[in-house]
Amino acid sequence: MTDPEFSPDLNQTVPDGLSETEPTDHQTSLSHVPVLAAEVLDMLQPAPGKVFVDGTLGGAGHTGLLLAAGATVYGIDQDPYALDRARAANPDGLTVVEGNYRDMGALLAAVNVTQVDGVLLDIGVSSFQLDDTARGFSYHTEAPLDMRMSQSGESAADVVNTYEEEDLAAIIYEYGEDRLSRRIARGIVYAREKAPIETTVQLADIVKRAYPGFSKGIHPARRTFQALRIHVNDELGALRDGLQAAEHLLAPGGRLAVISFHSLEDRIVKRFLLGSPVLSPLTKRPVVASETEQATNPRARSAKLRGAERVSA
Repeated sequence: MTDPEFSPDLNQTVPDGLSETEPTDHQTSLSHVPVLAAEVLDMLQPAPGKVFVDGTLGGAGHTGLLLAAGATVYGIDQDPYALDRARAANPDGLTVVEGNYRDMGALLAAVNVTQVDGVLLDIGVSSFQLDDTARGFSYHTEAPLDMRMSQSGESAADVVNTYEEEDLAAIIYEYGEDRLSRRIARGIVYAREKAPIETTVQLADIVKRAYPGFSKGIHPARRTFQALRIHVNDELGALRDGLQAAEHLLAPGGRLAVISFHSLEDRIVKRFLLGSPVLSPLTKRPVVASETEQATNPRARSAKLRGAERVSA
């Protein structure tokens, strides 16, 4: 994949879902503030006796709402810290499952669940992951350049220090939608020839130098950090697999709700729902947060909710 070399446009619009201004919640109880809470409940319609999968457990905010409605929930997460928090809270009705939601079919079969009444997917990086500076998701503070949600496999540092310049440019362009991807990749390769790139601030400074006129405003590293995070965690591949797995798990009449935070994710969800032979979309357009919610919960500003109901066996 190639992209034309553009001059820096420091006023260009930032892609959806790149804000790091998410709410902070380090409590071990299920008190994380979820986005589009009322809209998710209206779409999934939880009730006593119903069984749901929260494929992206995270801070368990949405799971807490489903449990409060009397539903049983299987919460899946690959992040060991999210799993520890949920297990420590140990609410009635929740079964914590370790793994990636892309494998939810096999994960649920292992606990003898073959059909569910609903699946929720809240895609992307969680507030907890951004708030924990040691995880390397944020360019604001000095930390190891990690970005692995599962804490295993190839890290962002591995990528920036070993990938060819052309491959780095393709990742930044495709997943970060940055028009200066080739210039940024060139800067990364030049810098690592002198010393390994090991921290978030090192990388952020390298990206900033690719924007010669930058002085204030939205940091240009935002796109590169998003791109590396998506690549390291294969987020778009997991989303495609997870949507297919959810489609197979849903019982007739069961519902799927997916919250995405940028156009790359939303496009995949939209196309999948429209192309599914057994899912009927519940809305023509994505549901977005109210002005009130956006004012009180900045993470909700770029959230888009789409849903569908399984209409055949």
